[in-house]
Amino acid sequence: MIKEFPQDIFLAAEATVGIGDVQKVALESLANLSKNGFEKLMKENKLDAMVTPIADAVPVLAIGGFPGISVPGGYDNEGVPFGICFGGLKGREPKLIEIAYGFEHATRIRKPPSVNPGKSKESA
Repeated sequence: MIKEFPQDIFLAAEATVGIGDVQKVALESLANLSKNGFEKLMKENKLDAMVTPIADAVPVLAIGGFPGISVPGGYDNEGVPFGICFGGLKGREPKLIEIAYGFEHATRIRKPPSVNPGKSKESA
């Protein structure tokens, strides 16, 4: 990926001394967005989880350091599997696991792969 991330970017990063004022402001802004956005929404509405198809919630969760879990959610028109993501507040991992397990158990969406990667054509 040298075209996307040329060597000069790494050399510039190596020459830094850590987090500067610009980075501190950005981190404070992200913390404020998490506190007054996702966290506020979850608490005010007394929600156990936020549910999104695929991994659309991942950036929101990652910015605030919130836990998330993805499980099989279904298959598109071509049979390609997609996931469903459950995200929640810090410290609520057991509840998220319970919700994700309940979803998987209720839907039984996941299908085992239809190929046997351990068997070659020659041995079949």
